[in-house]
Amino acid sequence: MPAHRRPRHLRSFLLRRRRVNVFFISRDFSGASLCARLAREGHFVRAYVESPAYRQTLDGVVEKIDHLEDGLDWVGRDGLIVCDDTGFGALQDRLRTEGYRVVGGSAGGDRLEDDRGHAQQVFAAHGLRAIPTHVFAGAAEAAAFVERHGGQWVVKRNGPADKTSCYVGRLDDGRDVRDLLRNSARQPGDRTTRYVLQQRIHGIEIGVGRYFNGRDWVGPIELNIEHKKLFPGDLGPKTAEMGTLVWYSGDEQQRLFREMLAPLAPHLRAVDFRGDVDINCIVNREGAWPLEATTRFGYPAVQAQMALHETPWGEFLAAVAEGREGELRWRSGYAVAVLVAVPPFPYCGQMCGCAADPRGLPIHFHAPPESEDWAHLHFEGAAESAAGAGAVQHVIVDSSGYVMHAVAHGTTVEAAREGAYRRAANIVIPRMYYRTDIAERFLRTDRAQLMQWGWL
Repeated sequence: MPAHRRPRHLRSFLLRRRRVNVFFISRDFSGASLCARLAREGHFVRAYVESPAYRQTLDGVVEKIDHLEDGLDWVGRDGLIVCDDTGFGALQDRLRTEGYRVVGGSAGGDRLEDDRGHAQQVFAAHGLRAIPTHVFAGAAEAAAFVERHGGQWVVKRNGPADKTSCYVGRLDDGRDVRDLLRNSARQPGDRTTRYVLQQRIHGIEIGVGRYFNGRDWVGPIELNIEHKKLFPGDLGPKTAEMGTLVWYSGDEQQRLFREMLAPLAPHLRAVDFRGDVDINCIVNREGAWPLEATTRFGYPAVQAQMALHETPWGEFLAAVAEGREGELRWRSGYAVAVLVAVPPFPYCGQMCGCAADPRGLPIHFHAPPESEDWAHLHFEGAAESAAGAGAVQHVIVDSSGYVMHAVAHGTTVEAAREGAYRRAANIVIPRMYYRTDIAERFLRTDRAQLMQWGWL
């Protein structure tokens, strides 16, 4: 029987019960660790990486395909296609209509993340509190707005912009935001950048996420605390992410889920979203405000999820792709993920013009990691090669400095932190660094405050 004519229940069984072809589609291989996990589960995995700068990542682990259409011919309609970032939503929608099983998002999901003004409109239409948000054609226009109105504003950009461009205003009259925008307006090429100003809300930042299968929610509710600033104590520029605390809840009445995420189910259903969706919020005594949507796999949230999931990833993602309820067996407790980076992160080499290109640097360890440690060391910008006597050498292969994550699970936050930092401290890379305070403020003050306000 031709593959595309097999009954859906039979194709579902094949995806769950045997090794299948998995085609991983990426722009910069953000989801490298998820791709590696699928390969290590025994699936036949091939990857298409759009940007040439990242195509060496996972060499020695995953086979690469140069042309997208070749990968589609190879994976077939009995296989699984995984898209790891926004920008592939329209492709996912088309492939689903052609009978492929695809997980990662949708065109409507892409717009929810990439168009911040649209996201706030969707939030308001579904009963969430809208934050005053203004979109400008350039930095000079945004600066003029702040000059007229004053106030504390958060500066963001639409689309997959560099996260270091985000700034949270601190002065009531807006002078700091105005000056930053005027400085940005003088930069070459900035005239074509769309800027977003979002009114600053004071409170505690926390995320709530869950997988959606095009029809309904799948698996437990995820709660997470991100750490975006470069330095301990939340100092320095914003980064993609320096570390994350993640834990799961099976309570459908969990307040943050009920008020922030559950109301969006009709919209996610309408845009046939299939993947992980997260709403980053600011909460305080008065309520919760949605800051932005992440409608894709989060990083390093997915690395932390790997420490919590017991169901194999191939099996779970197949259920999400097919619109099935599926089953996700998961651990209680907490997971902590810590980014280990080297210069020039968080700035790309072209931006800072520095000579600290890390490509070719080997990754060493003080002591050989145990098998349990290897399962929680996630290499993002590295490849593998044989080092003799059955050993494997990991080498940095891209110039971003975004190298790897050290992750641990624990029954308490303290235990998860201890495990993650023990693994991070065992890594040896010249000029490496990481934040030493992931989840520390949550333990010290934020957890008690969130409980007092009724969010936990």
